Amino acid sequence: MSEHTPFLEIFPGCADLAAFSGGLDKAYVTDVQVDASELTMTVAAWFAAMPSPAELQTLSERLKADYGLSGVGMAPDFPRPKLASTSATTGKAPASGDAPKGDVLYGRAIKQHPVPMNTLSLESGKVTVEGDVVAVTSRVLQKRGGAVLGFDITDRTSSIKISRFLRSDDDQSIIDKVKVGDHLIVQGEIIYSKYDDDMILDPRNIVKGKRYIRPDNAEEKRVELHLHTRFSALDALTDPAKVVERAAYWGMPAIAVTDHGVAQAFPDMWKAGKKYGVKIIYGMEAYFVNDMDGNNAVIGKSKLPLDTEFVAFDIETTGLNAMNDRMTEIGAVIFSGGEIKAEFNTFVNPQRHIPPDITQLTGIRDSDVADAPLEKEAMEMFLEFAGNRPLVAHNAHFDVGFMAAASNRCGLKFSPVFLDTLALSQALLPELKRFKLDIVSNHLNLPQFNHHRASDDAMVVARMMDKFLPMLRQQGARTLDDIETVYHSLRRTDVAKTYHMILLVKNKKGLKNLYEMISQSYLKYFHRSPTIPKSLLIQHREGIIVGSACGMGELYGAVMKGASEKELKKIASFYDYLEIQPICNNGFLVDNGVVKDVTVLQDYNRTILELGRKLGKPVIAASDVHFLDPEDEQYRKILQAAKKFSDADRGCPIYFRTTDEMLAEFEYLGKDVAREVVITNTRAIADQIDEIELLPKDLFPPKIERSAEQLKELVYTKMHRIYGDEPPAIVKDRVDVELNTILDHHYDVIYMSAQKLVQNSLENGYLVGSRGSVGSSMVAFMSGITEVNSLPPHYVCPKCKHSEFITDGSYGCGADMPEKDCPECGTRMNRDGFDIPFETFLGFPGNEKTPDIDLNFSGEYQAKAHKYTETLFGSDHVFRAGTIGTLAEKTAYGYVKKYLEERGIKTTKAEENRLALGLVGIKRTTGQHPGGLVVVPQDMDVTDFCPVQHPADDPNSDIITTHFEYHCMEANLLKLDELGHDDPTMIRMMEDLSEQTGERVDAQKILLSDPDTMSIFTSPAVLGLPDDDPIIGKTGTIGIPEFGTPFTRQMLVDTQPKQFDTLIRLSGFSHGTDVWAGNIRDLIVNGVATVNETVGCRDDIMIYLISVGIAPALAFKTMEAVRKGKVKKSGEFPGDAEQQMRDKGVPDWYIESCRKIAYLFPKAHAVAYVMMAFRIAWFKVHKPLAFYSAYFYRRSQKGGFDAAMMTGGTDDVRRRINDMRRRTDLTANQEDLLVTLEAVYEFNMRGFEFAPIDLYESDATKFMLADEKRLRPPFVAISGLGESAAIDLARIKESGKRYISVEELSRDCPKVSQTHLEQLKALGALGDMPESSQPVAPLIVA
Repeated sequence: MSEHTPFLEIFPGCADLAAFSGGLDKAYVTDVQVDASELTMTVAAWFAAMPSPAELQTLSERLKADYGLSGVGMAPDFPRPKLASTSATTGKAPASGDAPKGDVLYGRAIKQHPVPMNTLSLESGKVTVEGDVVAVTSRVLQKRGGAVLGFDITDRTSSIKISRFLRSDDDQSIIDKVKVGDHLIVQGEIIYSKYDDDMILDPRNIVKGKRYIRPDNAEEKRVELHLHTRFSALDALTDPAKVVERAAYWGMPAIAVTDHGVAQAFPDMWKAGKKYGVKIIYGMEAYFVNDMDGNNAVIGKSKLPLDTEFVAFDIETTGLNAMNDRMTEIGAVIFSGGEIKAEFNTFVNPQRHIPPDITQLTGIRDSDVADAPLEKEAMEMFLEFAGNRPLVAHNAHFDVGFMAAASNRCGLKFSPVFLDTLALSQALLPELKRFKLDIVSNHLNLPQFNHHRASDDAMVVARMMDKFLPMLRQQGARTLDDIETVYHSLRRTDVAKTYHMILLVKNKKGLKNLYEMISQSYLKYFHRSPTIPKSLLIQHREGIIVGSACGMGELYGAVMKGASEKELKKIASFYDYLEIQPICNNGFLVDNGVVKDVTVLQDYNRTILELGRKLGKPVIAASDVHFLDPEDEQYRKILQAAKKFSDADRGCPIYFRTTDEMLAEFEYLGKDVAREVVITNTRAIADQIDEIELLPKDLFPPKIERSAEQLKELVYTKMHRIYGDEPPAIVKDRVDVELNTILDHHYDVIYMSAQKLVQNSLENGYLVGSRGSVGSSMVAFMSGITEVNSLPPHYVCPKCKHSEFITDGSYGCGADMPEKDCPECGTRMNRDGFDIPFETFLGFPGNEKTPDIDLNFSGEYQAKAHKYTETLFGSDHVFRAGTIGTLAEKTAYGYVKKYLEERGIKTTKAEENRLALGLVGIKRTTGQHPGGLVVVPQDMDVTDFCPVQHPADDPNSDIITTHFEYHCMEANLLKLDELGHDDPTMIRMMEDLSEQTGERVDAQKILLSDPDTMSIFTSPAVLGLPDDDPIIGKTGTIGIPEFGTPFTRQMLVDTQPKQFDTLIRLSGFSHGTDVWAGNIRDLIVNGVATVNETVGCRDDIMIYLISVGIAPALAFKTMEAVRKGKVKKSGEFPGDAEQQMRDKGVPDWYIESCRKIAYLFPKAHAVAYVMMAFRIAWFKVHKPLAFYSAYFYRRSQKGGFDAAMMTGGTDDVRRRINDMRRRTDLTANQEDLLVTLEAVYEFNMRGFEFAPIDLYESDATKFMLADEKRLRPPFVAISGLGESAAIDLARIKESGKRYISVEELSRDCPKVSQTHLEQLKALGALGDMPESSQPVAPLIVA
């Protein structure tokens, strides 16, 4: 064909659709591809105006019908609106053939026009592409002086990697110019890259381009009232911030958020609304159950007794819609008292073709009904047969609905009393989950029948009703009206039909009511989804605007099934507004053959519109948004495929439409009506809704009596106890500044809450480690919340209180200072202070942060800590901090790979990565923070802030979490992080065990300057071990928290730390992201900087910058920007910080090191961790059996100790370690076992060994001291033997009983399996115990 063949010349059958898409007389076809084997056709065509999805679908259906094809795809092109830059500014659209314009970033200006990326191949040669940068992989090659420019770019048809090696003498500035999100035009050559094993584009020229954004050119803008975000689990992709930004760009005054059953997008929408000046309408698409007047068992009123005559009946039809489809068969029986009195059966001529799928289901063919009575005659025959008897059917509303529609068409009176066995079975058979006719019949042990034939089904309904009548009598029913009463008393919401419904929040009262309903939908009414019964909605309807929702709504469903006008009015009258949607949203009904064509769907919308007119209710048009732009649909197809939807690839363009696009969608209603439903009514509803401040600005802490006074008393008492009645100014001023700030902001309750929790734990014998930045606060130290003293390094005399502070930077912490006697009284002075600024924790004045106090409790005490929190504040005011689990990149990539493989699609790796990135961040599930608790004030409800739910939507869980992700409420509610941790557990165990071998050691009194302990961070010599053992290595830190992994042990080798302050920095290196490897390690190993000159923790940045003369506020902002990775992401420091750093002589290496950092650890957190680690290391050096007992106990609790593997002695353990190290396929459990084996090897090499597990000596879970050189493993050390079985065995020791056989032991310990008994025997635990208690008969020799 010619390049521009007129559309109607090739497809004359579409002449009656000439008004489509700007006029089909102006359209032309550019390509047609036909697959004869599949009977499909793809048409590429240019249209004078952008076709609507409904127009494309109609054209596709027309061509499919005209040519007898199974499918027709349309690939439209049309005049593009003007381009827009990334900041959403628009410029004049380039004329056809114009060269791309924009700032040149690399090379020269580009004259060639871009080509679609899905057309690229290795034969493409020199090409130009245009698109968005989705990933940047550029890197500098330090050793060669060169660099690699690398980034992925997409135009949404596909993606391509741009890659070029830049020599040292090339212009490498392009490396810093390309950022994710940039819109670029790139010209270069398509080549194959061996390194990438993929097709890439080698760039020659790169120009900054302008991104196209669909414009909204309507003078008056609409409001979208039905929108799903990425918080509609695994269903929608819309990013809250981006959709609000788009609404602002289009000039829309407001936008609603209505996710499925959740309100979790509210905080993000709220922030975006404030940023872009758009009113946010908070709402939800609820899962609605009509528990009041929806699914009744008896319809109509009747005092007839239960022994009356009933008519059980069933019909077969040509389809599901009572208005558009017709009956093909009626079957009925009259029954009473278990006896069939009469039978009725007739085919019905529907006067239309019976669809093949219906024939396949029912067996009824056109020839069967050709000579049958017409609809009117058949109905008259049935009505004469039934008389005035009550009717009974299964899913009776369907059957009666068809008969009512037929009677209405034929002018017959039909208003029977009828009963529904579907509703009755749901109420009377609670053991069932599904209630199809055949399932219920089988459950009641009724005879087999020919399902989907009317007479057979009617007979089964009669038999079912005969079974139900005695059950109803038992419940007290005597008349038909009584049946309805019984039904309501037994009705279950978990099996009732669920509909979609839109709930919009009108004001603050409505917001609280919505939160109440969401909470109850999760806690009380969760049945596969969080449902809201009608009764609950009525109770909490104040401040709520109720809309009829989508095709899954109650009203649309009734319209589809052809409900009577009376029924439709009854349903619609409950709603405040009615909703219609673009035809394509329900296009699947056409594809699936449920309706004939799109005109039926248009009629459905007209019916809803007419209902609105009659009832005086506004009708609005909504997009039902699930993604932002049309091209984003490909992401949703992948999601749908991952959920095994058979029609995942069926197009459903539910994107965010402009006002123009929506007006075009509803043109078939007429211009004025389209404007009314699209613009006028949506804006009117938006105008009814208040601007709502989602979360208050203030902190609402719970009440603790005299919390401020208690805090001051604790702080000043300890300050005077340590530093005397007249403490130095450096102490008093710091404490006073902190206390004033804390009290001014009413943070005293936060401090006292944490203090009481820590004190309670200490009273129970468990130390508590602080996390985060709380150790930056001297008030936290003085009140006993943390052990970290944040003052500069100093000496203080415990007797006369004389103190000396070292502020010249010569020492990083007090532990590193030499011992010194008090010059006043001669007493050995204490050394303390870690030099951490308070501002790290709370910010500078005017920029204060709400304090977040995180605590590490012993894992064995954590549950008690949580319980004590409930005791403090009330169990109904303490909730677990909720989390939201989203699709991670690895999972998303798996979805993409499977989708492409199943469809045989080959594409570039850049495209695979792009598709995966499009899925990252979509909500998958909910969960709970491992130790986070949120406390609501005693005089408020949690629903004043957010809803609540069970984690992972588990209705059987007894845990209740916040519905919002807890971080969004940190400024409003007290959040306590009460985590379980190994270190306090180990320390308590080691303190207890130390008593067995001498005087009890108090871990808090261990000196952090102990030289022997410090030495194990550089050598194992103090442990009596050589430093050349290939398993132990050159340090002695196996099993030491923070420093026991291969990664951190190598870090110790690289840095050779001799000071406690260096250990703190190393902790910061290891916990940070992009801090050590490829950054600070290179600086240290290459001699560019010493450990103490580099950035170890976030505080180091602020302290250093202030020391060189940079203003504290800017130093703080710089620290925050670096530690959060903002500098790494943007390449820019805040304000003029970089210039000031250079002016103040900050080295280039320091600035560039900061630029690489993605996350930095707080120094206070590192100090707290290292203090715990050092104490544990002290036990390893000085009380080794106590250390190994506690360490192996914690390993066994996590399945990381196997007695059979680990008790064979040094040589056996060495062999196992070497065997496992050679393997590359170790499971996670085997990796854990390898970690323990290394500690066992060290244990053996130090001259210690394991005593055998002993039936009468071993503990259930703990490694007991057998003697001064041996530990006896517990029963849980046996692989696969659980704690309950181990406790069974340990009771033997308590009972004092001695067993004479394995048989007797097995009988007394039923939880111990035969396999475990064999293991006990193999480990020598049973000695020579015989198998049986029966005496062996003596051997008699003849």
